[in-house]
Amino acid sequence: MDRKLTRRVFLTTVAGGGVGLTLDCARRAVEKPTPGKPAAAGPALWKAGRAKIVITPRKPVWQTGYGARTKPSEGTFHELHAKAVALEDRSGRRAVLVTSDLLGFPAVVAKNIADRVRKEYRLRRDRLMLTSTHTHGGPAVASPNGFLYGPRTTVEQQRDIEDYTRELEDKVVAVVGSALRDLRPARLSFGHAQASFALNRRKKTEKGYVIGENPEGPVDHDVPFLRVDSEGGELRAVVFGYACHNTTLGATIYQFHGDYAGFAQGWLETRHPDAMALFVEGCGGDINPHPRGTLELAQQHGDSLAVAVDGAMSGRLQPVGGPLKTAFELLPLPFPTPPSREDLQKQSESKDVYQQWYARHMLRVLERDGRLPASYPCPLQVWQFGRDLTLIAIGGEVVVEYALRLKKAFGDRTWVAGYSNDVFAYVPSRRIVEEGGYEGASAMIYYVQPGPFAPSVEEAIVSKVGEMVAQLRGK
Repeated sequence: MDRKLTRRVFLTTVAGGGVGLTLDCARRAVEKPTPGKPAAAGPALWKAGRAKIVITPRKPVWQTGYGARTKPSEGTFHELHAKAVALEDRSGRRAVLVTSDLLGFPAVVAKNIADRVRKEYRLRRDRLMLTSTHTHGGPAVASPNGFLYGPRTTVEQQRDIEDYTRELEDKVVAVVGSALRDLRPARLSFGHAQASFALNRRKKTEKGYVIGENPEGPVDHDVPFLRVDSEGGELRAVVFGYACHNTTLGATIYQFHGDYAGFAQGWLETRHPDAMALFVEGCGGDINPHPRGTLELAQQHGDSLAVAVDGAMSGRLQPVGGPLKTAFELLPLPFPTPPSREDLQKQSESKDVYQQWYARHMLRVLERDGRLPASYPCPLQVWQFGRDLTLIAIGGEVVVEYALRLKKAFGDRTWVAGYSNDVFAYVPSRRIVEEGGYEGASAMIYYVQPGPFAPSVEEAIVSKVGEMVAQLRGK
């Protein structure tokens, strides 16, 4: 008999008149939950460690993800975490995967963390993967261009964001160290589940492509997961992914929350209290949850995702062996036609605060450097687990066509994650660049980038990832 879990979720009002969330969980365990079947018996080919740390700000901080917000946070619904799984193969090669309940790691923050991890733990950059759930209910993280918070924050609020970011860096470095110290014999196995609430959001209208609902658009319902068992077969961690924005809840929620990924991780950790659940956002740049808009729907999506993973973990899984080979590169993505000084000066007088912020930032760059950047360095990372699993991580808000194309090229033991190591802009396919719309062009205003990208970015990324995979597979 399974553990029964009842959750009651309420919308409430909070100080300042905003909409808030409360959660009441009533649990009654009638029998210890079934842990699921471990990978096939045999020697423990790995060592694995795990750790997590709370990264929820302890004071009001501006949230990020929605430009419509007008004030800092007002409390916490879900505790936010950074979690880490450390792996060591039989030859002693180590690597650490970090997940976080954040919109993403800006490049400067990722570099600060990676530099400290290299110095303190002797872990090379290619062996550290920094990912996020891309929740739109998390705190702003400081970036040079003030992404999505700069135009509306006071000097004091910006200082709070900078203080939080320094604390975040300390905590992520610490959680990496804790996971490495927790290394112990383990078995790894890989599997797939399915979830069905992702829906393409690029809707064609007479005025062009807008964010809406497009049932005919591409989508990826695959839920890849990596199961980590102890030498004795007890579940210690499960890392799982899905290609869908964490945007079930909108901009009117001023409490920190993890959206559907927060509910999914919580469900799995309640079901398996001795295990850790880690969510990695897939290539969901042009994908939204459906339906969306209420807390009940966020819980419904999260619970359905967790139930799918939990069921698949008990099925027949693919044992994952070594060796673990890793690669990391920065690929320049070109901006073909940066805006002119005249256009920027005109745009700087716009009544839209984000248009103003964008134009004034670009003008400062022009004054400082004499030109705007011709490209942006997109991080690409590949981890190859023997012949059993290929994990590809791409920076930015990667649209779903990349996952579909790369999995077709490299097989069903391929896992493609977006939002990894840097979230700097949308990474569109050639089709989306040519179609335009939010993911193809207009979102660059909010990311403060002199875009849009050239149509060639898709082939450039696919080609470079192909080279990296071939090198690691020894072909």
